[in-house]
Formats: sequence, structure tokens, C-alpha cells
Amino acid sequence: MWNQIYNPLNNAALSTIAAAIPVVSLLIMIASGRVKAHIAAVVAVIITNLITIFIFTMPAGMSIRASVLGIVTGFFPIGWIVLNVIFLYQVTVSTGRFELLKRAVGGVTEDRRLQLLLVAFSFGAFFEGASGFGTPVAITGAVLIGLGFSPLAASGLSLIANTAPVAYGALGTPIQGLASVTGLDPYILGAMVGRQLPFFSLIVPFWVVWAFAGWRGMKDVWPAVLVTGISFAVPQFVISNYINPWIVDIGASLISMGALILFLKVWQPKQLWLSPELRGHDASAAQMEKMTPLDKTPLTQSELWSALLPWIIVCIVMLIWGNGAFKTWANGIFTWNYAVPDLHNMINKVPPVAPKPTPEGAVFAFTYLSFTGTGMLIAAIISGFLMGVGPGRLLAEYGRTIRLCAISLITISAMLAIGTLTRLSGVDATLGLAFAATGVLYPFFGTLLGWLGVALTGSDTASNILFGNLQKITSQQIGLSPILMAAANSSGGVMGKMIDAQSIVVASTATRWYGHEGTILRFVFWHSIVLACLVGVLVTLQAYVWPFTALVLE
Repeated sequence: MWNQIYNPLNNAALSTIAAAIPVVSLLIMIASGRVKAHIAAVVAVIITNLITIFIFTMPAGMSIRASVLGIVTGFFPIGWIVLNVIFLYQVTVSTGRFELLKRAVGGVTEDRRLQLLLVAFSFGAFFEGASGFGTPVAITGAVLIGLGFSPLAASGLSLIANTAPVAYGALGTPIQGLASVTGLDPYILGAMVGRQLPFFSLIVPFWVVWAFAGWRGMKDVWPAVLVTGISFAVPQFVISNYINPWIVDIGASLISMGALILFLKVWQPKQLWLSPELRGHDASAAQMEKMTPLDKTPLTQSELWSALLPWIIVCIVMLIWGNGAFKTWANGIFTWNYAVPDLHNMINKVPPVAPKPTPEGAVFAFTYLSFTGTGMLIAAIISGFLMGVGPGRLLAEYGRTIRLCAISLITISAMLAIGTLTRLSGVDATLGLAFAATGVLYPFFGTLLGWLGVALTGSDTASNILFGNLQKITSQQIGLSPILMAAANSSGGVMGKMIDAQSIVVASTATRWYGHEGTILRFVFWHSIVLACLVGVLVTLQAYVWPFTALVLE
């Protein structure tokens, strides 16, 4: 047995600095823009091992085993979801179904503000729920450009809209990552996030339209904005609290899209807003000339169903895979739990982090059939066959998807290796003890820690993996709910999504506005900070002020 040590240098300040080196090194490398994320993550894994072995005195064998466990867990189940979702997206693009989908969305309304609600918020939320990791911004940016929006409007507004759904992105991957490093129940974490983000699911649609058209432009379409926000926020709360955290975005986005489309059949603004330009910003003539107008030819009934078919199949399969009874049945058929030798239950958490010496588990649960990513793979294969794609072409497309996702998979696995190692070594416990010094202000600053993590890593999942257990430990030290603060890391993190370098590059590429990443960042930056601070205020109210405290799960 090895007992964790939280003050290895016999000086709280120096030990905290040593514990911060792995995470700070990672964030600096990514923030510098000179080191690619996957390289930075791999280097940070090496640095973390050196710190845990030579400063925190963790046996080298345990340190390496913990890293390997994190790497494997990073791919199954998290990377497995991303790989198969992007595979489905690639198949729809190669078969032309994605172009039909763009035409279907663009034909609903000519008003630019309403198009933003439908495309950037509701439609983007669906793709956030199905895949995440930059896909929603890429898709909504491309669709908005196709509809004629200026490059800055298409880029910046897609980034702002892609916030409230992020915590449940990629079929709940951020919640899965948060649960994996904190040891908390993902259903409870998802429910707590679902008691924070619905407030912002109501605010963000108003915010997006206001950022585009100003106060007067937003005021003229407030009924449609309200319908969009309520029809997303209410299902987001209900699904996360009473069903599961995996299908929250998919369910809420479909309801929101349906409600808005039905509402627009009985209500229209008095005056259509046809300008595609962002208020106060003009797209250059050269850029406007490069835009390819969207084909406005009405879709036939057959073409419409053909465009929607893959996503209908995804919804059906995910409803099945997200069901607890199905998971129990699937795990009964195939489950392999591998307790890592010389690591599982060989490490003790000790006071003050735990009330008494408590063994840390280290088990890799390989429940292949019930993995969400396996459901996505099945949905993609069924969709491919129904779209007339043969087995050989599907295999070739899968190979291309693997090459496309390889770097992302390396990054995710390395991030989880860092999170697993810092948890088992007690490094994050040392940081948590230091963060506890912020006292009553911790709910606010702990939320901003999640924002900073996403802003620098580009992923709510990565931020949760890096800081999730730290939030749990710190909250326990100062008497707050660990569920509240772990969830706050994810909820605060979503507002950092719009300013991370990865998302901005994706947006500029999707809108063909190369070289203007700085312009996009300057436009979205203050939106990100203000919204993150608002989340921090809400979490502080939940921590201390009734009736908000009634929303906290215990």
C-alpha cells in the first residue's frame, strides 16, 4: 500500500506550486499557440509522471500504470463516441444528404434572426449532442454562410450559440469524463448541470439575436426567441433529471426545432430582417462575392425524408442505448472488468482529504455493447445501408474517419491520462487544499476555473477531466456540495467554448474566413466573460441563498 502525500515539500506553498506544474505546463503550451494540443498533452503526461514520482513519491510502477489506465479509458468510452459520430457525419456528406439538410433548414424562414435561432441554436445543439468537439460550429457556420450571412456573423454567432448545450455534448461525453475522475454518479452530475444550464438555455437565444440585430431587432421577434428558449430549457431540465444525461441535447434540440417551426406557421414578425450582416460590422465586398448562395429549390417530400433519415435513426438508436434497462441487459451479455494489478486498491487517500485511509479503485470496465459509441456505430452502419452505401465504401469511409480523428483521439486519451494520474497520486488533492483558501468566494471562482479550462483546452470534457476532482476535493474541504461544484466546472466551462483556439479555427475554416481568427476572438471575448460570470453568480446563489439552494442535489 502507498499513502498519498499532500505536502511532500513540507511547505504548503511550494507543494502547491509543484502540484500545479503539470496543469500549468499544459495550459501554457496550448495557450502559446506554438505547440499543438496533442503534442502538449503528451508532454504534459510525461511532466506529470516526473512530478508524481520524484516529488510526490508515488512508486514509478503505479504512476505508469495509472497513466496507461487513463489512456485506455480516454478511448473507451470517450474517444469511441467521437470516432463513430464523425463517421456518421462523413457518410452523410459523401452521399449528399448533408446538402439536402442545408436546403431543408434554409427553407423554413427568410428572416435572418429566426434563421439564427433555428440553425445556430437549435440545430447546432442537435449536432453538439450528437458529436460535439467542433462539429456544431463547423456545420452551423457552413449552413449560415450558405444562407448568405457575413463571415463574422456566421462565425461569431455560431460560437456564442454553441454554449448552453456543450455540457451534454457528444452524447454526454463531458459528464462521462467528469464522472470518471470524480467517482460521482454521472446521472447525479447530469441532473445537477440540468439545474444550472436551463437558466442560460433561456438567455442565450436572446443573447444571440441581440448580438446580431441589436435590442430593437431582438425585441421585434421576442415571442419566437422565447419559444425557442423555453422549448429547449424545459426539456433540458426534464431529460437530465428524470431520464439520463446522454440524450439531453438531442431530445431538447429536436423539441426546440419542432416548437419553433410550428410556431412560425402561426406567427411571423411584422417586418422581415433580410440583412445578412452583423450589426456594426460589414463583410468586405470581396468576401461577400466568395459566398455561394444556398440552393433555394424546394425539397420534395422524398428529398426531405432522405435528408432527415440518418438523424432519425440516430435518435431512435440513442433512445435505446440511453435506456437503463437496455444497459443492464447489454452488460449482462458482455462485461469485462479489469482490476489493474499493483494499482487497484493499493493507494490510500488519507486525512484531511478523506476522513480515514480509503483505498482508491483502479478498474477498467469494458462494457463494449452498452458503450454509447457502439450505438452510434450501429446507427451509422444502418444509415449507410439505407442511403445505398455498400460495405466496401463504408469501410473506406471509416478508414478516412480514423485518420481524421487520430490526433483528437490522442489528445483525449492523453488528457484523461493526466486526470487519472493526478487523481490517484493526490496531486489534485494538493491543489484542492490550496483552492479551499478562497473560502466563501469559491463557488464563483471555482466556476471560472471551469471556464478557463475550456478556453485553454478547447474541450469541456478535457476541462472536467483536469479540474473535476479538484472541484470535488475543494468543495469537501470548505463544506460545499461536491456535486454542485463538480457540475459548476462543466456549466462554467461551456462559456469558455466560444473563445478557445480550436473552435475559432474551426469557425474561420467553415466560413472560409481564413486569417481572421483574431477578429472573431475579439468579437466573442466579452460575451464569453460576461456569461461565465453570470454562471458563477448562479452557482454562488445555489451554494448560499434560498430558494436556489433547493436546486442542489445531496
